[in-house]
Amino acid sequence: MLMSVCCGGPVSQLDRMGRELFPADEPGAAVVVLQGDSIVFERYYGLASLDDRSPVTASTRFNLASVSKQFTAVAVLQLVAAGLVDLEAPVAEYFPEYTHPLWKEVKIKHLLSHSSGIPDGRGYLSREAKIHGDEALALEYLPGLDSLHFAPGSDYEYINPTFVLLGRLIERISGQAYPDYMQDHVFGPAGMTQTYCFDPARPMPETAHAYEYPREDSGSEESGGWRTPGRHEWHEYDYGEETFFATRPDGGIYSTPRDFVRWEMALRKCVGEGGDAILPQCLLEEAFTPHTKVSGSTWSDYQNRPGTWYGYGWFIEPDKGCIYHTGDNGGFKILAARYPSSQTLLLVFSARPDWDRYAVKTRFETLFNLP
Repeated sequence: MLMSVCCGGPVSQLDRMGRELFPADEPGAAVVVLQGDSIVFERYYGLASLDDRSPVTASTRFNLASVSKQFTAVAVLQLVAAGLVDLEAPVAEYFPEYTHPLWKEVKIKHLLSHSSGIPDGRGYLSREAKIHGDEALALEYLPGLDSLHFAPGSDYEYINPTFVLLGRLIERISGQAYPDYMQDHVFGPAGMTQTYCFDPARPMPETAHAYEYPREDSGSEESGGWRTPGRHEWHEYDYGEETFFATRPDGGIYSTPRDFVRWEMALRKCVGEGGDAILPQCLLEEAFTPHTKVSGSTWSDYQNRPGTWYGYGWFIEPDKGCIYHTGDNGGFKILAARYPSSQTLLLVFSARPDWDRYAVKTRFETLFNLP
């Protein structure tokens, strides 16, 4: 049974940091720490909406942004387990309409590990088009693609359309729409009753709004401290105000921290090949294997730090024993970091981007003596 535990020391210091980062009268966040099967820290800070002044609570949903990718990866690996998808197969095998020879070189495993060499060709779109852009728009450039940035499997470049393409693969192989497949085979079996794929026609109750400072004042994540310097007027950046909220396989899943704890518990059940496991242990281990070296890539700076790799849907820091992912869209800024050796999970779901995620993660590791 999951339970909240109050204690001093690291917990009180983590709470102090949370109150500094997410003041009560500003856009807020949820911070949850799971150790073993107990929630040892659960705090909700600030506001979910500046309009009605509603607070962030345990029921508040956040856009997971790119943390969504791990769910898509697990769905693909479920199809691998069923013998319906081959990680070593070229994309052309499943998308014969992609006729350029390069699609015979790019394999499914390359899409999962950000090592395909496929460029993000969506930049020519107008901002207005991208604000309401969906999966079809995100993939529109791929059939005409005639060159890669590098040979598949030889380097790292973090891009979103490859995970959108994996979502299309799930639909093509399963015969279900992506949201339906995820509900039936991923969210439902994991007990995630408050987790949904974005649908502009289906407003979700108790969903946080995301906020940013004006673009020129947003600053960078690597500020040298917890907080990006500067303070300005908040602007709302949700669907209709920020780009590509409606692409679900790469970043359009909404959830609560408590539901994400259920996800963590479902992943742990995969160890030992239990009959009700969401994925066979061998394939989960494959997802957690360092496939693509992130450190030193000249193509992408996203999470490009020493000792960092990418598996299938997760970043991996082998030396720290950390498997994690980050997410950014509009004002949403998300961190989900797991430390399997100590069965520890850190979740920071926020509706504002002006805090240094890696500084918080590093401080947490020190406070909780990880790995």
